[in-house]
Amino acid sequence: MQTHLDSLCFPSSFRWGTATSSHQVEGHQYNNNWWAAEKAGGFVYQDQQSGAACDWWNRAEEDFDRMAALGLNAHRMSIEWSRVQPAPDRWDDDALARYQEMVDALLERDIEPMITLHHFTEPLWMTAQGSWENDESVGWFEKYVHRVVTLLSDKVTLWCTINEPMVLVGQAYLAGIWPPGQKSLRSSIDVGLNLTKAHAAAYHTIHGINPSAQVGLAKHMVSWSPHRVWIPTDHLVARMVNRITNHLILDAAATGRARLPFGKTYHIKQAANTLDWLGINYYQRYRVGIKIRNFLRTFFPSLPANIFYQGTKPGYQKGPGSWGEIHPEGLFDTLRAVAHYGRPIYITENGIPDRDDKNRPRFIITHLHQLWRAIEEAIPVKGYYHWSLVDNFEWAEGYNPDFRFGLFGVDIETQERTPRPSSRVYGEICRSNSLTQDLVARYDPELVPQIFRVDASKEPQQTEAT
Repeated sequence: MQTHLDSLCFPSSFRWGTATSSHQVEGHQYNNNWWAAEKAGGFVYQDQQSGAACDWWNRAEEDFDRMAALGLNAHRMSIEWSRVQPAPDRWDDDALARYQEMVDALLERDIEPMITLHHFTEPLWMTAQGSWENDESVGWFEKYVHRVVTLLSDKVTLWCTINEPMVLVGQAYLAGIWPPGQKSLRSSIDVGLNLTKAHAAAYHTIHGINPSAQVGLAKHMVSWSPHRVWIPTDHLVARMVNRITNHLILDAAATGRARLPFGKTYHIKQAANTLDWLGINYYQRYRVGIKIRNFLRTFFPSLPANIFYQGTKPGYQKGPGSWGEIHPEGLFDTLRAVAHYGRPIYITENGIPDRDDKNRPRFIITHLHQLWRAIEEAIPVKGYYHWSLVDNFEWAEGYNPDFRFGLFGVDIETQERTPRPSSRVYGEICRSNSLTQDLVARYDPELVPQIFRVDASKEPQQTEAT
């Protein structure tokens, strides 16, 4: 791979893309569990409803043109299960045809589609039958996957079975802040197991239809650090949380086994070796540890019950609200940590909530620098999909103005798109297939000595402590 002091070049086959999900951009998803939760209230910022979202069901091609203008050669999108299978015994051929049109439109623009088959939402008929807590959910998902992949297998090579399974488990079944709003450890384990089995069933189904397909999943990865580096228990908590949230499902998909720390080992033999590639969704760092005072509640019951700390430290850049620290080096560390799975890697999501676009140009530059470092160390990263192309409906955050992720701003009322400066930054990088000193000097000159201080082909950089 060619490297110059003033230009960090990526492999010639590198995929430059963006990522979206169906419910967040298509609009008018009347038949899934999130739409029902929005109507019921209590889950979304100011009880907002997704409504028309970005109106992709009618105008996706307009945004595909924007991708092409940026020089993208890849895009990750999802299929809405509730659209194509509105009832257990009924398929919507018009919906399937519309997805075929979208895929064709991407290919016509020389943009390779990566298709996600499940991105948080489910049909209402599935919700009525217990959702992912019902063991039959694996078969329901397999049937849906078979129908979609049969339709698109001659056009799509890259398939993502499930997006962020542990996020769905944690938010919907443990923390209870997403529908169905449960707070149950037992339900969380059951759902995690069924999602893992569903991924495995989808993997084998897809390969049965097209043996040359490339199948993976998108795994949300957090950089967990000890809150107090001088306290051993905080290191222990960080390692435990990292194992559960970051590696449990990946281990199952690699080996067929998932072992809970200090707990049971689950054997899911059908899941072994069901990753042709690994998708990494990376956004942030959190600090974790034990609240010593609250730990003493064991002996002094009047003290508060919460003994774990999760948060951020003052003095470090962070996102809005409870969003974690912006920590580019964490992407490099994450890639190095998952390299042992021995699979090609895609960054299937990476982005920042930044409505004024003050921090997104730097975010893109610094994270791509860390990605480039990983490639220099022979970690097989094959592509990068920025989250997101356009502002969209951001789940529990709805249309909260503080949670705008788009390279293009979107006025939800008028559907007008406004390019942000970060779209120009990303477009230049994609078109040149490199991160150049000239670009960094124009958009964020303070970064030049940090990124281009050495000839990286001769002297590899080390991760800096922050």
